[in-house]
Amino acid sequence: MDIVTIVCQLIAGLGAFLIGVKLLSDNMEKLAATRLKDFFHRKPKDKTAFLPEDLSGLSDEERADRIAAAERAEIRSRRLNTVASRLSGVGIGTVTTAIVQSSSLTTVMIVGLVNAGVMSLSYATSLIMGANIGTCITGLIAALQEFPVAIIATALAGIGIFVALFSKKEKVVTASMAVAGLGLVFIGLELMAESMAAVRESDVITNAFASIDNPFLLFFLGIAVTGIVQSSSAVTSILISMAAAGIIIGDSSNSVMFVVLGTNIGTCVTALISSIGTNINARRAAVIHLLFNVIGSVIFFIILLLWDDMVDVTLGVWFKGLPSMQIAMFHTFFNIVCTIIFLPFNDLFVKAAVFLVRERKKKGETNAEIAPVSNRLDKRLLATPAIAVDNASAEAADTLKLAVKCLSDAVDGFLSADRESIERIAVAKEGIAERSAAIGDYLTKISAYDATLENERRITALHSCVGDINRVAELAENVGKYTRRSIKDDLRFSSVVRDEIKDMTGLIVSMSEKSAAVLEGGSATAPEEAAEIEERIDAKRKSLMKDHLKRLGSGECRPESSGVFINLVCNLERVGDHLNYIANSGETFQ
Repeated sequence: MDIVTIVCQLIAGLGAFLIGVKLLSDNMEKLAATRLKDFFHRKPKDKTAFLPEDLSGLSDEERADRIAAAERAEIRSRRLNTVASRLSGVGIGTVTTAIVQSSSLTTVMIVGLVNAGVMSLSYATSLIMGANIGTCITGLIAALQEFPVAIIATALAGIGIFVALFSKKEKVVTASMAVAGLGLVFIGLELMAESMAAVRESDVITNAFASIDNPFLLFFLGIAVTGIVQSSSAVTSILISMAAAGIIIGDSSNSVMFVVLGTNIGTCVTALISSIGTNINARRAAVIHLLFNVIGSVIFFIILLLWDDMVDVTLGVWFKGLPSMQIAMFHTFFNIVCTIIFLPFNDLFVKAAVFLVRERKKKGETNAEIAPVSNRLDKRLLATPAIAVDNASAEAADTLKLAVKCLSDAVDGFLSADRESIERIAVAKEGIAERSAAIGDYLTKISAYDATLENERRITALHSCVGDINRVAELAENVGKYTRRSIKDDLRFSSVVRDEIKDMTGLIVSMSEKSAAVLEGGSATAPEEAAEIEERIDAKRKSLMKDHLKRLGSGECRPESSGVFINLVCNLERVGDHLNYIANSGETFQ
């Protein structure tokens, strides 16, 4: 077999392998979307309170002893909760990466969540450690090519595609495509193994690989190749295929492990690139990922240098005659040991990242002048539609609150005849429109990532809700126009009317809280409560209109005020309608 054929076969095998990993990870993520979302939004629970009981009737000494005991119990509880939170983070990071088959993807997702303000930097650190363990599953799968099961596994590609073609159920199709992806992984590994077997026949090439015995060169080779490919799984799988074909790198069994150590650092490139343009904590999360892998790799690098036959004495005994499994197990052992060593020093990693990535304030700005900008709509989360839709929902809820605040300010400006409020409301309305447009664009991008049917329903409902939020802001701007008209024509309204308008606005604010709760998915009763308030708003409009007609008939109100008053009341009632439309989408967001 000539060199061109070998290279083409290797590239074809690597391509099939990467496509298989992509199919497997995408469809596994879709199957586990809800669980992944729950995982990443899980909060540490403090189940115990250590408040001392009634201390009356006790002596000063007894009271002091009780309080001291309660304080010690609370400190122990906090420590236990911290440990439990870190272990939970490691477990979630491991499971998530095992599902999506990429530590880089998980870390990018974590950077996105930190950037969005959803996750603390300390908790992200334990997730990153878990992600490094979870990525080992790909290497372990690749190592199975030395066993007879690999031949059977390649048939999964055909079986999965066949089932997907003839099934009409979404979950069955998704599961079948995941199975097909797993089959493609083994097909890719088989092609790479065949190309490596052909390489094994060339003494020139095998001798060239065997002559590379400088550990520093091997180490930096692993960093460089992985940094270019941006996949430690792909590089590790190639190494495993080479080992399975009998191609030896270096002059000892330790040599190839230096390359493996390098791949752990090279895989950080993706997260570092992803952190460009994010907030400071997101950049710190990427640096923590780099620190974990660099420090761990340096420690193991030194161990391999000092212990020449480490692999032979340990993995060589347990997996004798299975060099590919030795590589996969070394990769797994490295990440597990590093996590065990570094997990207690979680806070030190955070402090180191804070020291290395320092916050710089731009010249000429003060904290008060820097407008808060939401980072929820982070493109790094698009690869996980369930989490991305959750963030878009939360962003829509906050935008709704801003729109209703805009309306409330507009009504206050109308009642106080505040001319300056007109411009403020117009500017706020434009800001809400831009924010709504950003949410709409983000939802469109989520749909492009092949979201599940459930997520598509949520996306469609959110598009509609964003439109209603925009209408609330537009109606607030209308109120500003009525303020201009009332000032120009010197219109006056009685204290009774002013109080009634305030009451109606108060009902709208209460109703908006229910609608926002629906968007946030936190209340099953909110739709019914919102509907009840909406009926009260309608009743208030009818009452105001009826009383206004009476005042007109008795001469208490000037006829020229009717147009402004009627339009104002009707606009407030229409706000209630739009809030009710949002609340009625409640089942979609539960």
